[in-house]
Amino acid sequence: MRMRRALALAALLLAAWLGQAQAQSVALTGVLGQRALLVVDGAGPRSVAIGESWRGVKLLALQGEQAELEIGGRRTSVRLGGSPVAMGVPAADRRIVLQADGRGHFMGQGRINGQLVQFMVDTGASTVALDTAEAERLKLDFRKGRQANMGTANGAIQVWVVRLASLRIGETELRDIEAAVVPQPMPYVLLGNNVLARFQMSRGPQQMVLEQRY
Repeated sequence: MRMRRALALAALLLAAWLGQAQAQSVALTGVLGQRALLVVDGAGPRSVAIGESWRGVKLLALQGEQAELEIGGRRTSVRLGGSPVAMGVPAADRRIVLQADGRGHFMGQGRINGQLVQFMVDTGASTVALDTAEAERLKLDFRKGRQANMGTANGAIQVWVVRLASLRIGETELRDIEAAVVPQPMPYVLLGNNVLARFQMSRGPQQMVLEQRY
């Protein structure tokens, strides 16, 4: 009962809340020491250090005028001044299948900032939501986030608005995702519409399928 109340309260809070997909085209436009100037899907150029990621593209190594990249979990290389590399994610990898639990909630594992989390789909939530205990486990400095007072049937409650550097579910990694940290305990991280809107969603009695939009 306590779990149901916590989830219901979170959904009510977030329903009123008003507030990258994997890259397909990457060009190398410059090399500055151990940093590469990358243009990703027409955005940039952006200076990226070895080991860093930007818009779903990770710079693995630099060798002269060639950069080795990881895009969508696959490796490729691009030369300075050469043609952009195009590397889409296979259709099968864009499909995420979530199973329903005994109460009909659709559940799935994923990662936030590289840390394993348990997601629950909540189409009534405007944004990703997690409680303070989970935020602390993930080492989110949420108390420095923007504060907001949200009205409920029991009065106003304070939440913190933060940005998640990375959210991964299935083979899809999204960057710079807004999330709300709520004081009420919640057993799961709610997967709200700011993430769900990036997928085509279909559901059956026991399964929900999310297919990444492009």
